[in-house]
This record gives sequence, C-alpha cells and structure tokens, in this order.
Amino acid sequence: MRAVVCEGAGGIDVLTIGEIEDPRPAVDEVVIDVVAAGVNRADLLQRQGNYPPPPGAPGTIGLEVSGTIAAVGAEVEGWSVGDECCALLAGGGYAEKVVVPAPQVMPVPDGIDLISAAALPEVVATVWSNVFMTAHLKEGETLLVHGGASGIGTMAIQLGVAHGARVLCTVGSTDKMEFCTRLGADVAINYKEAEWASVVKEATGKAGADVILDIIGAKYLADNVKSLAYDGRLVVIGLQGGVKGELDLGRLMGRRGAITGAGLRPRSVEDKGRILAEVVGHVWPLVAEKKVRPIVHTTFPLDQVARAHETLEQSAQIGKVLLTV
Repeated sequence: MRAVVCEGAGGIDVLTIGEIEDPRPAVDEVVIDVVAAGVNRADLLQRQGNYPPPPGAPGTIGLEVSGTIAAVGAEVEGWSVGDECCALLAGGGYAEKVVVPAPQVMPVPDGIDLISAAALPEVVATVWSNVFMTAHLKEGETLLVHGGASGIGTMAIQLGVAHGARVLCTVGSTDKMEFCTRLGADVAINYKEAEWASVVKEATGKAGADVILDIIGAKYLADNVKSLAYDGRLVVIGLQGGVKGELDLGRLMGRRGAITGAGLRPRSVEDKGRILAEVVGHVWPLVAEKKVRPIVHTTFPLDQVARAHETLEQSAQIGKVLLTV
C-alpha cells in the first residue's frame, strides 16, 4: 500500500510516497481504509527526528484518521467491515490503510462528512481530557486558550462556550482574532500587538483565568502563573516556546494554583479508550446539535504532504489541515 515515508529526519524534503506492507489486525484491532488523515504539529516533530513513535507504534507519521473498517480482529465487538469511523492513533495515519486498537476507534458524529471527521479525534481527545477531565472546567468559569486559531484552539473555544464558560484566547493576527470571536470567544488577543497577560488581567477585572490551556510552554510560564485565578489550573500540552522556564512558587501558592503537564500519544490503549468513550458520550451530541464542529482550513492529497507540513510550519492555518487518501 502507499504511505508517506521519511528518508531520514529533517525538512519537508525528507517526505516521500513509498510502498509499505499492508497491516494485519491482531485479535483486538481493526484495519481502517483511510479516507483522510489529520496533520498535527507532533507530525512535524516526528519528521524532524524529535518525537519518535512510542514502542510498538507504526514508524510512519499520522495520529488520526477517518475511513471505513476493512478488517476486524477475532475478539473485536461492535465493528463490522464497511462501517464508517474515525480513530486516534499512536502513528501510521499517512497511509492507505492503518491498524488501530479497537478502543481507539469512534463512530463518525451525526451530520459530519467522512473527510471532516478526520479533523476530530486528536483535538477533541486533547481538549476533553485536559480541560474537562483534568482541569474540570465548570460553567461560569473563565478559560484562556493559547493558540486559539489552531485545531486544538478552535475546539477548545467551542467546547468552553458550549459548557457555559467565558473564553479568552491568544492568536497571531487580526483575521484569527475575528474568526475566534465568531466561534464564541469573548476576548481574542493578538499577542503580536499587545501584552496578552495585561489584557487578560483587564478583561477579568484582575481575577484571572480559572483554566489555562497552553501550547507554548516555558516562554509563557511566568505570565500564565500571573494570569491564574484563585484555585486556577494551568494545563501545559505543548512546548513551542521551550522546555525550561522559571516558576514563581510564591505566586503559585498564593493563588492556590495547580500546573499539569500532559501528553496524549504515550498513553495506554486503555487510557485512550476511556477518554474516547467520554468524547463519544459528551462531545458527539454537541456535534450533532451543531454546537461544536470541526474547523478544516484546507485539504491536500497524500502526495502533497510537504505542502501540508509547510502550511502548519508557517502557522498559516485556522483550524485543521487534512490529507486526503
């Protein structure tokens, strides 16, 4: 079967289309005929050699897909050949077929086409597990989302609004500010033109944010802690701004704050299955009611994977970039 393979590690020039062996399911797995695959920043890191797949995962890139079931393991229940689905992967999504543990497969939400469904698994699982399962965002609280126009950001804004939170976000352009406001963000801050922490302080009447979802890491650590409300929860899910920062423990303690760092890919199949079961139970109804939707910036055919990676590297997208297979 055709798949994207990396000839070494480095820039987009290492991405090529090659032939690899068709996957076969274990007793607790399914094989999916891929229709579309999501492109994520983790994919760029893997291509660069900075984010190797966990043990046992396919060596090819790709953390989420949509498609139809092509084969079912002997012990799998609830799935049949031909069923439409989307899935969260540990790797292997940039291919015509992929093998997936059954707990990581979800039905396509009502009202969503099969291609767009590929934009959902990674962002919904990330946002739900961190903002709601870990940080326990409540109705009436304030959520600050960094990277509001990203795939994760656009989903976090929508889910925050759907659960009755006030949402603030940071973005890098006026166009992205306007888009996030249309999605429901109460305040969108262009970090290139304003000190975002000062705007958060003013917009919250000096109270701060109850939950902060952060993709930046070290660069934003000090200002994130300053921006926490009493009993605030900072969840760090990305390190675009570095891995080591200085933490003011006095301020953190004074605010009774909590900091959590989390990753999705290395989690166990059981853990991912538990998250996705909650996603299907709590988020899919919101999608069916059109309160939440996948935001797809653009799609590229599989053989234009380099252009897809380039789009993400330039932060040119609003929402998700997909590959169609």
